[in-house]
Amino acid sequence: MNSDSEEDNLIETSSEDELSSSEDESEDESLESARNWCGVDVSVLTPAPPKFPFTGNPESKALQWKDVTSEELKRFISLLILQGIVQKPTEKWFWSKRPILCTPFFGNVMNEKRYSLIMKFLHFQSSNDSEDESPSNNKLKKIGKFHSMLMQRFQSTYIPKQDISIDESLIGYKGRLGWKQYIPTKRSRFGVKLFQLCESESGYIWNSIIYTGKGTTFHEDYGVSTKSVMTLIHELKNKGYTLTTDNYYTSPELAEILIKCKTDIYGTLRANRKGLPPLIKSSKVKKGEVLAFQKGKICLLKWTDKKPILMLSTLHSTSMVTVESKKSKSSKLKPAVVADYNNTMGGVDKADQCLSYYPVARNQQRKYYKKIFRYLLSQAVWNAFVIFKKNGGKMRQVEFQMKLIERLIEVTVCNPSTRRGPFPKSEENVVRLTGRHFPSYVDESESRKKSRKCVVCSLKINENGKRVRRESRFECKNCNVGLCVAPCFEIYHTESNL
Repeated sequence: MNSDSEEDNLIETSSEDELSSSEDESEDESLESARNWCGVDVSVLTPAPPKFPFTGNPESKALQWKDVTSEELKRFISLLILQGIVQKPTEKWFWSKRPILCTPFFGNVMNEKRYSLIMKFLHFQSSNDSEDESPSNNKLKKIGKFHSMLMQRFQSTYIPKQDISIDESLIGYKGRLGWKQYIPTKRSRFGVKLFQLCESESGYIWNSIIYTGKGTTFHEDYGVSTKSVMTLIHELKNKGYTLTTDNYYTSPELAEILIKCKTDIYGTLRANRKGLPPLIKSSKVKKGEVLAFQKGKICLLKWTDKKPILMLSTLHSTSMVTVESKKSKSSKLKPAVVADYNNTMGGVDKADQCLSYYPVARNQQRKYYKKIFRYLLSQAVWNAFVIFKKNGGKMRQVEFQMKLIERLIEVTVCNPSTRRGPFPKSEENVVRLTGRHFPSYVDESESRKKSRKCVVCSLKINENGKRVRRESRFECKNCNVGLCVAPCFEIYHTESNL
């Protein structure tokens, strides 16, 4: 019996070995056939091979997005303004850690990833707005609402004095844009053109129009030069203002329209304007002589200095005034209209000049609406500085902007109603309430002690009415102050009013 069972076991194992060997051979044959190209019968549908399971972890900046708070937006705006003061050719260099480029203040206020995310998704048009709610000028749909809102705020904040001026400005932009303009007299030459109305004395920007070609929205139906003036001055009509313009805008037609609106005008004039007397074009005037014509309230004047100059005015006569030269001590007789024109025409140029000192707009900005936003932001800062000076402020422009940046950063971490005064103290470290801070031992050196005075303890007053002086072996290297580990370190970096 045992022998029979052993034989049966041998037969089973041999059959299993044969089956396994045959299976291995079939698998090898299938693998070999899979490695070789073979024809496919197209008439018979065969199932497609399955997809491999996806185990990757995609990283996208959009997936890391979080809603922006008002405090975070104020920090973002403060960094934009600061970039105009601390200028670098590449925006990423503001967060660079290389010693020759390092500006740690930017990283303490906002890290580079968050800043780039906000800048990437920055827009001024809601996706829920319908076409009926969008501005009538479709070319400005991405920035038009913000521009009109800002102009309304400029106009409601300040009323200009009697003398105002209108001129054109240019936002430098060389990207692809259908309504990009070319003005050879401007430094940038190519860019977005604006018609601006400014106060002549201070350069306060009161109103502006972004020119987009034929689709630009105007209030009146005249030529471009006339209707741009009438649109800018629309809210100031019938109030007795005096407008100064250059030869692009000045014309007898515009003067007659403004007289009906109880608004005076004077400025340089082109000889090919319609409605001028033929004699004023053809006659030659010697140096120092004056040729004048009068029509109601409008006075035309031709005067030759280095070259003939044509002037139009609704409030001047042919009277002459003595003007002293700025370069030399000599004086010269000039028509009163010429002297007044030189004193009141520079409102827009003054604003453009001051905006160019600390520009918020960057040359590398690709999106045109973001470039316009940066420029409008710099205009808002400039107007704030003008109002500050008119209220008795004595700071320079750059000092005012630095104080504004400190205030924007500070207001995000403390309640502004608890502040004493409109601005933080000049010696106050506004970054102490933001960023990351760690206590460390005071570095020992020959010229330095092992301990430093604790700035929090020194604010306390003892029983004798004197300030407490307490030394500590710890300091905050980021803030460069001595602090006790507990509780002064926490108090200094969390409480706004010490």
